[in-house]
Amino acid sequence: MTEPTDGTFAASLTPRDPELPGPPEFATVEEERRHRREQLAIAFRIFGKFGYGEHLAGHITVRDPELHDHFWVNPLGRSFSRIRMSDLILVNADGFVVHGDAPVNKAAFAIHSQLHHARPDIVAAAHSHSLYGKALAALGQPLLPITQDACLFFEDNVVVPDFQGIVYDPAEGARIAKQLGTMSTAILANHGLLTVGRSVEEAATLYVQAERAAQVQLIAAAAGELRPIDPEVARFTYSQTGLQGQNWRGFLPLREEILYEQPDVLQ
Repeated sequence: MTEPTDGTFAASLTPRDPELPGPPEFATVEEERRHRREQLAIAFRIFGKFGYGEHLAGHITVRDPELHDHFWVNPLGRSFSRIRMSDLILVNADGFVVHGDAPVNKAAFAIHSQLHHARPDIVAAAHSHSLYGKALAALGQPLLPITQDACLFFEDNVVVPDFQGIVYDPAEGARIAKQLGTMSTAILANHGLLTVGRSVEEAATLYVQAERAAQVQLIAAAAGELRPIDPEVARFTYSQTGLQGQNWRGFLPLREEILYEQPDVLQ
């Protein structure tokens, strides 16, 4: 854009206070389903870009907007970095694939079916075996409010103790859901991180933030004594950052990078 050189630039300026967009609204369930599937595919590409994949482990789910006991999930055996929207499978309440031809990760069903059942308020859940989340889980430590960013999880994360092996039993998924309670983030002891949200965007953003917070906490603890933020200040900071709109907006720059670099994700 060329700025005017005739002295009219200053006169043309109009004070305003623009804002980033918030979560969208939909006219039809079909529009909402497509949006959820698009964001889910993008979330997998984000996880792939950040190196959260670990062999067959890891899954993000989103509840279908019409069939509330069904959820969309990644097919077993596909790289996060290659998943497209058309690759996603739909799983019913009994663990059977009803849309798509690929198998479902049995652990994904055991955990996520129970989360979606126990928490009708959540739309999406994310779990993987990312490096720093696993390290924090090995220590059995919660995320502490040691930075401004980590205050996003203040009084909103919990350690789920007593690792019981790979989660193939829905009863173990129910135990995880019960331990999570109304919180957004769990550190599954000797396992990894789990986040939930009112949208794919929120759950994925929380996971990325939790992994980074775990990384910073481990580095800081190795360097010296941790100095958590005063609880009152941490609680106030959480009130500034722990909102659906903020977490949803945190997804925007991540999505922008994927859509620019990997436009095939929406195929």
